[in-house]
Amino acid sequence: MKKIGFIGAGNMATAIIKGLISQNGSAEQLGVFDTDPLKCSAMLGMGVEVYPSSPELVRSCDIVVLAVKPQNYAEALEAVKGEADESKTFVSIAAGISIDYVRKALGCSCPVVRVMPNTPLLLQKGATALCPSENISEEDKELVYKMFAGSGVCEYITEDHMNEIISVNGSSPAYIYLFAKAMADYAESCGIGYQQAMNLICATLEGSAAMLRESGDTPDVLIEKVSSKGGTTIAALNKLREHGFTEAITDAMKACTDRAEELGKLF
Repeated sequence: MKKIGFIGAGNMATAIIKGLISQNGSAEQLGVFDTDPLKCSAMLGMGVEVYPSSPELVRSCDIVVLAVKPQNYAEALEAVKGEADESKTFVSIAAGISIDYVRKALGCSCPVVRVMPNTPLLLQKGATALCPSENISEEDKELVYKMFAGSGVCEYITEDHMNEIISVNGSSPAYIYLFAKAMADYAESCGIGYQQAMNLICATLEGSAAMLRESGDTPDVLIEKVSSKGGTTIAALNKLREHGFTEAITDAMKACTDRAEELGKLF
């Protein structure tokens, strides 16, 4: 069995590690390096091997997940450059970091998988986009896929769309949280308990997602089924359209993509 190592033990790394432990029943083949002693202690408590340095982790692992912030990538990659070779697969989960950047920083044409997960991975309800390099083995490709599929759904995306996909699944939970908050705030302003409203809103979001997945209907048909001529839903939809709801979402997603492009140019 191949050994999987994580450079960084933050929230996303922890979510992935918990998913792997759930799949495999143990943390036997997992390792981690982090400069934070508290995070290392938490990993030890989960049965994950903690390495004293990132080069030692890379030396011992077959697949290395780069779970550090984009601004720390250059430092993290420079530290392990001497241990990288084409027998090891690197997994990048940071926005704007290209496969080419990782390879150049490591000084070798190692297999790289560029990944865009999202925070619901913490609850094993994530949505992850993956883009593997052309020289990855089928074994490693499947292993990395399962690493994320164990905590949600996965889709392969070509690298030319990896910045655009951030707005679809990476950043989009925040849009949904904002939408839910606005609904709950309105309910509270009407005298309805905030938590009562949020409970109903969350169930509605879950149910609506299930309808999109399982009903076989398109979003337009589902909208029509909720709407009656001259009814309450039409009144709400007309007001959203009046305020340019669709255009606002499109502009927001484009702004997200544009920022990802800007970040990518920094590396």
